[in-house]
Amino acid sequence: MSSSDRVSVVVTGLGATTPLGGDVASTWSAMLAGTSGVQPITDDWASSLPVRIAAPAAEDPVSVVGRVQARRMDRCEQFALVAAREAWADAGSPAVDPWRLGVAVTSGIGGVGSTLSAYDTLREKGWERISPYTVPMLMPNGAAGWISIELGARAGAHALVSACASGAESIGYGIDMIRNGRADVVVAGGTEAAIMALNIGSFAVMRAMSTRNDEPSRASRPFDKGRDGFVLGEGAGVVILESLPHALARGARIYAVAAGAGYSADAFHISHGSPDGAGVRFAMTSALADAGLSPSQVVHVNAHATSTPEGDPLEARAIADALGPAAADCVVTSTKSMTGHLLGGAGAIETVAAVLALRDRVVPPTINLEDMDDEVTIDVATKARPLPPDVGAAGPMAVLNNAFGFGGHNVTLAFTEYTDAEA
Repeated sequence: MSSSDRVSVVVTGLGATTPLGGDVASTWSAMLAGTSGVQPITDDWASSLPVRIAAPAAEDPVSVVGRVQARRMDRCEQFALVAAREAWADAGSPAVDPWRLGVAVTSGIGGVGSTLSAYDTLREKGWERISPYTVPMLMPNGAAGWISIELGARAGAHALVSACASGAESIGYGIDMIRNGRADVVVAGGTEAAIMALNIGSFAVMRAMSTRNDEPSRASRPFDKGRDGFVLGEGAGVVILESLPHALARGARIYAVAAGAGYSADAFHISHGSPDGAGVRFAMTSALADAGLSPSQVVHVNAHATSTPEGDPLEARAIADALGPAAADCVVTSTKSMTGHLLGGAGAIETVAAVLALRDRVVPPTINLEDMDDEVTIDVATKARPLPPDVGAAGPMAVLNNAFGFGGHNVTLAFTEYTDAEA
């Protein structure tokens, strides 16, 4: 089926809780201001680790979820529910047949905090003292389950787990649910809560994390020559996807068109991207093809760029190759410079940022980029940068969001401005 024959999918609601703010408005404002959410870890468990910095959520999810319900949920599930509630309210709490309402929300790791806590209880107090909610708290599909229960979503509750590409892949799956006629509305996104000794120690032993402990706010520096690894963040992002006919019928406010998605697998190494960047390039060109877009329509890419020595230049080359000459007119940014890397939540948070960049015609900066890597030839914004008002005869303006994960997973999402031609 060609892109012109499919039902259009639009974004009608946004939700987020991040290291920069407890909602979308505060997060977006902080992004545009170039604020860092990275700070020292003051807990005793971090004192012996080589990495003692992270980007914790700006607001405690328990204050929104409530203590009674929070006791039955892992922290990553709490974040997801907070973001989903905001997105649902932002979309106007649409009236929809429960059998036409779906959920695609996931985590890259699942409830690892609950897993560790349950094991400590087992070892110290015995199996009888383990919480009966332990299994629902540790399973990666827990967030999707809680959201589907709260909203009464019966078209399906899915959790696609693909490491740091999980949130973006879930949004792509939500687009497909609507295109395939399974749902009219889908709550889609990703979440993560993994700031703890086991995870930081595991990433640190891989030499994947920044050890700039004395300068937390300057530690995450994508594309910079001085980058030395990513900074771990936590939080969640959720979007409400809706078929255009359903959105128009209820008079919904439309942020953007969820125009397409592209996927690939590197099939190279379990934790390193293929050096030729072929998989990243294929995901990007596939997203353009799926959305029916030309490279000249793409004015902005929210890059996956995590601040690792290997990954950033690889992605930069892939962006240049995928867009060709049009790359010269495309502004790239990595909001991970401010939020840190939210693993399974990253692609969802960055989708929210990409949609808002399209709406407000402004790209948030990549902070801490002081000395561009010689291998990076794309245009990376170091200050908030305005986008052009339009792209002329090329068609509707488009933005891309890249998300990649251990295992060789590559996902690119494409969004375009909503115009009267869509209706």
